[in-house]
Amino acid sequence: MTDESRGVGGTVGPPWSVDVLADLHAGVLDEHEAAQLWPRVQADPEARAIIEALEATTADLAALADEPAPPMPAEFAARIDQALAAEAASRQVAPFPAAGPGAVPASPKPGVAPVVDLAAARRRRNKRLGWGAGILTAAAAAIVAIAVTVPGPSTDSGTTGVAAPAPAGPSVGGDGSGAEALLGGAMGVRDFGPLQDEQRLDACVSAAGLDPNVRPEGIRPVTVDGKPGVLVIYTTGQLAQFRLVAFGADCGPGHADKLFDKVVGKK
Repeated sequence: MTDESRGVGGTVGPPWSVDVLADLHAGVLDEHEAAQLWPRVQADPEARAIIEALEATTADLAALADEPAPPMPAEFAARIDQALAAEAASRQVAPFPAAGPGAVPASPKPGVAPVVDLAAARRRRNKRLGWGAGILTAAAAAIVAIAVTVPGPSTDSGTTGVAAPAPAGPSVGGDGSGAEALLGGAMGVRDFGPLQDEQRLDACVSAAGLDPNVRPEGIRPVTVDGKPGVLVIYTTGQLAQFRLVAFGADCGPGHADKLFDKVVGKK
C-alpha cells in the first residue's frame, strides 16, 4: 500500500487510487471501512472499471490451475536423460564371479552404489518434474497478492463421537450482513472449508435448486451466526452485482442447509 490518502473520511474518491481499490478488492480493509467504500465505488464508472479489471485478472489466474501443464521441451528432457545416463554409467558395478556350491554370495564393495535403472529414473523424473510448475507457482503468488483466504480445518459432524466442525472464516450475520465486505478476498478462491471438496458442494448446490455446472467466482469458509459454513459467490449478469449463497456444514444430497441467499451490489 503506497497511497497516503486511503482513510475513510479523508480524500478517498475520484480520482481513485488504484492502491485503494486493490486493497478494497482484496478484502484487506476492515469491514467498516469496506462497507463505506463499496457503495461509492459501485456508483463511480471509473472505479467499477478498475474493480472489474482486478476481478478478470483474478479469475484468469485461478483458471490456470485447471489448465494442463505443457510438455517439457525436448531439449531439456534430452539433457536430463544424458545426465541420468552418465550417472548410471559412473555407478556400474562389475559382475560377480559365479559362486560354487556352498559358497557365500559376494556382496557389492562398500561405498559402491547399485546400478541405476535408467528407465525407472526417467519415470521418476517425469512424475516429479512438470514444466508448468513455474507458471502455476507464479500464478499462486499473484493470487495471494490479490486475494486473502482464511482456510480452516473441518471434521465430519455426522460421525458419532466426533466433534462438529469448529467455526472457520470471518463472521457474518444470519441474514448475510457483512458478507459484502468479503467479496474482494474471496474472488478466485476455491476453499471448500467444512464441505471439504467440490463434489460435496455440488450436492449442496443441487439440493438448493441451483445449477452445479455454473462456476462460482469464489468459494471460502465463513461463520454465519456462529455456525460454520461456506460462502459461494455468483455473478448475476449485472455490473458490480453478485449473488451470495452460504451453505452450512451439514448440507449434502437432499439437504441444502442454506444459511442465507442474497444479492449485493448495484441494483
